[in-house]
Amino acid sequence: MDNTLLIQLTNRKAAELLRQLEALNLIKVLKENISPAKGKLSEKYKGFITKEEGQELNDHTNQMRSEWNNI
Repeated sequence: MDNTLLIQLTNRKAAELLRQLEALNLIKVLKENISPAKGKLSEKYKGFITKEEGQELNDHTNQMRSEWNNI
């Protein structure tokens, strides 16, 4: 049987259970502490707001920055 699964542990007790299963030769742990691939934030939020909303947000941010600099 050649099935590979990627799982995320949500409880520390689960890691111990996996070690026990490995000791019984029921599973084989290939890698530990694998962090999810991090993509670009621009890709993550692409299409989240419209171009018009983005421009309004950018204009508002620039206005707030200029007001802050005038203090």
